[in-house]
Amino acid sequence: MTEDLGGAVAPTGFDVPVEPLRRAAHYTGEPGSIAEARSFAAHFLDRLRTEWCAGIGPRCGEALLLVVSELVTNADRHSNGPYILELEGTDSAVSVCVYDSSAAVPRRFPRDPERVGRHGLEIVHALAAEVTVERVPVGKRVRALVRLDGD
Repeated sequence: MTEDLGGAVAPTGFDVPVEPLRRAAHYTGEPGSIAEARSFAAHFLDRLRTEWCAGIGPRCGEALLLVVSELVTNADRHSNGPYILELEGTDSAVSVCVYDSSAAVPRRFPRDPERVGRHGLEIVHALAAEVTVERVPVGKRVRALVRLDGD
């Protein structure tokens, strides 16, 4: 964006592209890793509020923390090794990516209130605007996009 100052054009600084906030953490699967990942995501949300002036309501924030919890729990339970949580966000959305060493693609079961357990991916699909799974050279990546607009 530029501003006209009596014939002279001066850059205002708003035309400079802004990179999303990005953070990643590595977890070994030791006890407490899921709680650490949730805390990591909560700190990420705080930085997004500060650095991006993101207006994140309580419901959107809790939805993001629940998505992180579910995806990290799945990686913790179903992979044979460490996993990585990667967060990328702006004032309107956060991408949650979890990389793990298992090549098995997670299954989304149909809704069944009688079923005990295995509701994690169902919850993620309910809270996220989009969910993708892709195989990577060593395992897979599960990505969920959580919108922050609206509460």
